[in-house]
Amino acid sequence: MLNEKQILFEDNHIIIINKKAGQIVQGDKTGDISLLDEVKFYIKQKYLKPGNVFAGLVHRIDRPTSGIVIIAKTSKALTRLTEMLKKREIKKTYWAVVKKKEIPETQRLVHYLKKNEKNNKAIIYHDPNANTGSKEAILTYKMIKKSDHYLLLEIDLETGRHHQIRAQLSAIKCPIKGDLKYGADRSNGDGSIHLLARKIEFIHPIKKEKIRLVAPVPENDNLWKSFER
Repeated sequence: MLNEKQILFEDNHIIIINKKAGQIVQGDKTGDISLLDEVKFYIKQKYLKPGNVFAGLVHRIDRPTSGIVIIAKTSKALTRLTEMLKKREIKKTYWAVVKKKEIPETQRLVHYLKKNEKNNKAIIYHDPNANTGSKEAILTYKMIKKSDHYLLLEIDLETGRHHQIRAQLSAIKCPIKGDLKYGADRSNGDGSIHLLARKIEFIHPIKKEKIRLVAPVPENDNLWKSFER
C-alpha cells in the first residue's frame, strides 16, 4: 500500500513519489505489486474513481534504488513529460554512497554501455568502436562529503542508460555501497543499494510553473542520515 508520506507532489496532472528501495516501479515477471499499481489503487480510492484509473510512468529507477519517480495522471501530461525527458528538460540529480578511494573531487565520465539481457547488467566499454551496439553514457559527479569508509557523490546525468550510474562508478573502481552486481564487497541487509534519486527540476507541462523537489534519505539508515546532516 502506498504510504501518503511518500507523495512529494500531487495535482490533477502529476503525482511524484519518493520510492522505497525494493519497490519495483513497473510490473515484471516477478509478479510483485508495482509502484504504478499502488498509485492507481491510491487514486481510485482517494478520488472514488469508477473503472480503470490512468497512471503513466514517465521514467524508471532500479528496484534497489530509492528516490523520486514521476507518474502522469493524464495522457496529456504523459505525452508532454515524455517529450521533455527526451529533450533533457527534466533535470535529475542523484546521490550515491561509494567505497572510499582517491578520486578527483569532480569528474565528467564518458563510457559506452550495452545492456546484457541475460543477466540484466550493463557491459561497459571505454572505446566507442569496441562494440557496435553500445551507446554513449555521460555523467558528472562531485564529491560532497566523506566518512571513514565512504564518499558521498552528487551526480548529474547527461544521458539515461540502463544501470548507467552503477556501471560508470564501478568502472572507476567506486562501486555503490551494497551493489554486488557492480563490484561492491557485500550486500546491504535489506537488498537496497545506496543510490538515491535525490532531486528533480522541470517546468510543469500544463501549468508552466517550475517544480523543484528533494527526496529525503531513506529512513532508519544511519549512514544516509549521517551524510544528510
